[in-house]
Amino acid sequence: MTPQEHCHGEVCVTCADTAERVRVRALLGDGLALADTGTGTEEISVALVDAGEGDVVLVHAKEAIAVVETVADRAGETVPDGAGASPRGEGP
Repeated sequence: MTPQEHCHGEVCVTCADTAERVRVRALLGDGLALADTGTGTEEISVALVDAGEGDVVLVHAKEAIAVVETVADRAGETVPDGAGASPRGEGP
């Protein structure tokens, strides 16, 4: 398999058969965001999760499927159990 134009490095958040951790850098509206993949910036969908700028999300096939760390988590703020790991609408 040859890498696609949009792929960066050995692992691509679009083509990989895995979920990759990326940091949301900017919300673009319409459920889209720019994410730092560690090897570049990619546009992803955040329509299924409640992610904000600076949050770390799991991405599969360009779709964020879970928020695994929020800005509030890193700041030491109290967040409800599981709040950062729930897809939108399925939290406590």
